[in-house]
Amino acid sequence: MADFFNTYGHLIISTLFGAMLGLSIYLPLMAGQLSLASPGFYSLGGYIAAILSTQFFPRSEGTYPLHFLGVEVILSAILSGILAIALGILVLRLRGIYLAIATIAFGEIIRILALNLEITGGAVGIFGIPQPFDIPLAYLWIAIPLLILVMFLVYRLEKTNVGLALRAIQVDELAANSMGINSTKYKVLAFTLGAILAGIVGTISAHFLNTWNARQGTFDSSIIYLAFVLIGGSKTFVGPVFGGILLTALPEVLREIGNIRLIIFGILIVLGTIFFPQGFITPNLLKKWRK
Repeated sequence: MADFFNTYGHLIISTLFGAMLGLSIYLPLMAGQLSLASPGFYSLGGYIAAILSTQFFPRSEGTYPLHFLGVEVILSAILSGILAIALGILVLRLRGIYLAIATIAFGEIIRILALNLEITGGAVGIFGIPQPFDIPLAYLWIAIPLLILVMFLVYRLEKTNVGLALRAIQVDELAANSMGINSTKYKVLAFTLGAILAGIVGTISAHFLNTWNARQGTFDSSIIYLAFVLIGGSKTFVGPVFGGILLTALPEVLREIGNIRLIIFGILIVLGTIFFPQGFITPNLLKKWRK
């Protein structure tokens, strides 16, 4: 068992981060918003951690103090939230593919800025980001509680009036507005929550990966995160968690067969969308499991 965790510890942590990134796409999707801004906020959170830990916070021997990591997470959440509110007010009047394009553009702006600013290390990026743990597997002490907390909060959100309002907007925004629901407010709220989550995951990931550059949070990442939701299921919060874990682990599981693994990976995604159009995890499936 120890050998298993030592061998696949990095992959296990990555799958948990993937599950949370899937949820960051799922939150605005609850209000029917196809937002692909999560990679941009993920990249922003990573740069906040990388810059603060390497250029501002004092370096010391041994592991990186956890209270510094806590400060980075808080700052990332605040900055991501403020930026998401400003961006959301501007772009959430758009719908469908137009909103997706606008949010992809936001991620590209973050990438271009990172490539051209000196503080971000340009195209090279930032290396030697200090580690709060001696071994990568110890990140489980952060990743597991954080994922459980996020799943619980999303579950509770779905049961509240806010969650019901988001679902009403998803089904029919015009009808929701006629019932007195302020669709703009709720859409911005869902968009902001997803952005904050992506920023926090990016902050922790920067330390976990030990390096951060403009390749983090690209357009390719947008498609992968969206696939987490589409394959896992977009009608329940369990779907993106399952999809994030599955699609993060699958390329590594197929690594032994060489570069053809990427072709097989793509074929499996296509087959999944054809035979499971609502994703693998649906509300009806969850009801059957509970029985």
